[in-house]
Amino acid sequence: MLAAAVVAMPILAVVWIALVDGDDSWRHVLTTVVPRATGRTLQLLFLTGLVTGVVGIMTAWLVSAFDFPFRRTLSAVLVLPLAIPSYLAAYAFGEFFDFTGPLQSAYRALFGFQTSRDYWFPDIRSMGGAVLVLSSVLYPYVYLACRSMFLMQGRTAADVARTLGANPVRVFWRIQVPMARPAIMIGLTLVMMETMNDIGAVEFLGVNTLTFSVYSTWLNRGSLAGAAQIASVMFIVVALLILLERKARRSQRFSTNKTTTVVHDGVRARLTGGTAAAAIFVCAAPVASGFLIPALVMGGFAVRRLDDYADPRLLDALFNSVMVSSAAALAAVTLGFVLSYAARCDRSYGTTFAGRIASLGYGVPGTVLAIGVLIPLAGFDNVLDGFLRSHLGVSTGLLLSGSGFAIVYACTVRFMTMAEGTLDAGFQKLSPHLDMAARTLGRNQSQTLRTILLPNMQPAMMTAALLVFIETMKELSATILLRPFNLNTLATLVYEDASRAKIEDSSVAAMIIIAVGLIPVLLVSRGMDRRS
Repeated sequence: MLAAAVVAMPILAVVWIALVDGDDSWRHVLTTVVPRATGRTLQLLFLTGLVTGVVGIMTAWLVSAFDFPFRRTLSAVLVLPLAIPSYLAAYAFGEFFDFTGPLQSAYRALFGFQTSRDYWFPDIRSMGGAVLVLSSVLYPYVYLACRSMFLMQGRTAADVARTLGANPVRVFWRIQVPMARPAIMIGLTLVMMETMNDIGAVEFLGVNTLTFSVYSTWLNRGSLAGAAQIASVMFIVVALLILLERKARRSQRFSTNKTTTVVHDGVRARLTGGTAAAAIFVCAAPVASGFLIPALVMGGFAVRRLDDYADPRLLDALFNSVMVSSAAALAAVTLGFVLSYAARCDRSYGTTFAGRIASLGYGVPGTVLAIGVLIPLAGFDNVLDGFLRSHLGVSTGLLLSGSGFAIVYACTVRFMTMAEGTLDAGFQKLSPHLDMAARTLGRNQSQTLRTILLPNMQPAMMTAALLVFIETMKELSATILLRPFNLNTLATLVYEDASRAKIEDSSVAAMIIIAVGLIPVLLVSRGMDRRS
C-alpha cells in the first residue's frame, strides 16, 4: 500500500488543487485556454497516432512476412529512434529544415533560387512539423508491438487464406491486421501517452498543447490552480486512452499454435526487383528520419565543440543527471520489488488494487506530476520549517521541494510501472516451488527472500534499474518544472540552450543523452533478433 500511496498522492493533490484552490483566473483558463489547447492536443494525438500506426504496422509487416536485401539489418535498426528524445529530434529537425540548413541549401542550389521569397518551403514550426517529429521517434512503439504479434501469428492463418485465393495484400488487411489489433492498440496508446507528455518539442515547434498550457499557466501567469485545472483535463484524456486500449484488448483475443509461433527465414515470401527496392525504402525512411537526421545534426555540432567536454556547466549537469537518475532508479526498483513480491506472496484484492494504482504513474504526464509532487512537498517543508523555527530557532527552508528530491520523486512515480513490470516478469520465471522447497527445508519467509529469491532476481533488478536510470536521464517535462535554480541536468541544459537559439551549444549534452539512450534500444533489438 505504501507504493500505491506514493503514486496516488501527486494525482490526488492535483485534483484537490483544481477543485478547492481556485483563483480569479480560472474562468479565463477554462473558457479560453482549455478549449484551444484541447483541440490542438486532440489533433496532434490523432495525426501522430495515424502516422505512427501506418509506419509501424507497414514496417513490422514487411520485415516479418517478406525476405528482401538488408531485411535483418533494417529489422534491427528500426528501433533506433527510441534512443532519441522528442525534444532533441525537434531541435535537430529545426536546424535541418532551416533556411541555412542542408535541405533548403541543396534545394536553392538545385533550382537556382537566391532568397526565401523565391520559393515556398514547408515550415517545420507548425502542427505538421510536430506530427513529423513525434511520429519519427515514436513509431517504434507500434513497430515493436506489431512485429512481435506478426511473428506469433505464424503462417497457418495466412496460408489458409492464400489457399482460398486471397493475395498477400488482402491477407494482410483481412487476416493479419485484425489479429494484431490488440498489439496495435497497445503501441498507439504508448505513442499517445508520450505525445501527451512532450513539452520540449511542442514548445519549440510552436504547438500549444495542454502540456505546454500547464507549464505556461503555472510559470508565466502565476496561476497554480489554473494549471491544476488544465492538468485535470489531461487526466480525462489519459483515462480515455487507457480505457480504449483495455477495451480493445478485451474484445480481441486470439490464440495460436505454439508449434507455429515464429516465422522462419525459409517461409518468408521473397521480394525482388522493384518490390524489394520499395520495401527497403519503406523500412529505411523512418530510420533516416527518426535517428540519422537527429544523430548527424547533433553529432556534427558536437564534433566542432570538442572543447565543451570539459565545460564546468556540462560536467555539473552530467553529475546531477547521474545522481538524480541513480536515486530514481533505486527508489523505483525498491518500490517495484515490494509490489511484485507482494503479488507473488499474496494475490488478494488489496494487493492487486495497490499494484494497479502504482501502475498509473506512467500514464500521467510529467508536467502534471510536477504540480502534484511540488504541493505536498512544499506543504511538508513549510510545516517542518515552522516547527523547527518555533522550537529550536532553526530554519530548514525548502528541504524537499527546493532540492533534487522533488525530481527523484516525480521520476520514481512516472517510471515505477517500468520497474514493476520488469520485476514481475522476473518473478514469473521463478517457479513458486522454489519458495515451497525452501520452507520445507526450514527457511522462513525472510530467509527465503534473502538467500533464494534475491540472488535469482538480480538480472531483472539490474534491467529495471537500467531502464529507469536512462528514462530519468532523458526526462524533461517534470524536471524543467521541479529543478531548483542551481541544479541543471543534461536535459534541462539542452532545453536552456535551445530556448536561447543556441542549438550548437547543446550538442555535446545531446549526444551524451543519445548515447545513453542507445543502451536499452540495442538490448531490445538484440533480444528481438534472438527470438526471431
